[in-house]
Amino acid sequence: MDKLKVGILFGGSSEEHPVSVKSAQEVAKHLDLEKYEPFWIGITKSGAWKLCQGPDADWEVGDCRPVVLSPDSSVHGLLVLEEGRFETIRLDVVLPLLHGRYGEDGATQGLLELSGIPYGGCDVQSSALCMDKSLAYVVTSNAGIATPKFWIVTGDKSVDPDLLAYPVFVKPARSGSSFGVSKVSRPEELPDALEVARQYDSKVLIEEAVVGSEIGCAVLGNGEDLTVGEVDHVSLSHGFFRIHQESTPESGSENATFIVPADIPEKSRALVQETAKAIYRALGCRGLARVDMFLKEDGQVVLNEVNTLPGMTSYSRYPRMMAAAGLSLGEVIDRIVSLALAGNGR
Repeated sequence: MDKLKVGILFGGSSEEHPVSVKSAQEVAKHLDLEKYEPFWIGITKSGAWKLCQGPDADWEVGDCRPVVLSPDSSVHGLLVLEEGRFETIRLDVVLPLLHGRYGEDGATQGLLELSGIPYGGCDVQSSALCMDKSLAYVVTSNAGIATPKFWIVTGDKSVDPDLLAYPVFVKPARSGSSFGVSKVSRPEELPDALEVARQYDSKVLIEEAVVGSEIGCAVLGNGEDLTVGEVDHVSLSHGFFRIHQESTPESGSENATFIVPADIPEKSRALVQETAKAIYRALGCRGLARVDMFLKEDGQVVLNEVNTLPGMTSYSRYPRMMAAAGLSLGEVIDRIVSLALAGNGR
């Protein structure tokens, strides 16, 4: 049987470029080369696309060739550019491993839709919706799911600090991980927090601090046919959870420990998983996503955010949760590919 030709996108122009490279490195370790012929497409921080040998740490200076993904669906693949000419490589499927801006916001998904190539993960609409936390809150609250109280600040506008009940979190509305996020405990801290958030997005979200345990649930599948991983619990020693902010995240977080399965009652675990599925469906997610939530002392589950292309690194939460439920990363990759080839619900 012929191997499936899989284009794997990694790197990217967002602040999460290094995380994406690490995700690609981990996927490379678990990709079944008996089934798949990978084509590694690295995107530099400046936005240049390169066809390379793999996602090694020095991939940019290795044997790379300029490449673009053709928006012409008759090509159904790559245009490799070299010395005034080009060759085409037809792809069967694309796995985007791009996190944050241009990877999870629908931009890459739009190009893939034009190309006509099946791809893993959420479509344009659900990617854009989940990337904007304020819009995700509106949709999920209309579906009857609890969300934090929030305020939006756009442009150079501000908000009356006396209207807020402290502490609050100030964050870019459309950014990944914890970049640009500040916890504000006093009114005088608000202006600086807004400026930090504006370094990443012109639209800033201020949200109430939810008192509860930070929990997550990995989801895989489409529609009614969903698989969920074990629920995890982010146990904090101090401060707030700042994913990917450490200099060496492989050695662990400076203030967080991940407990998988979460140390919560079975009834709460089941409620978290069902709520994650409801959020996933309400936002139109397909393929995979990690749903982050809060579990309050009274048992209520509150949405935090949805990551439509969660990290796949050696220390990432999504593969850990799936592994605890009995699915290896290799099996997760197989399922994502199968879902994409089946149309991924589109």
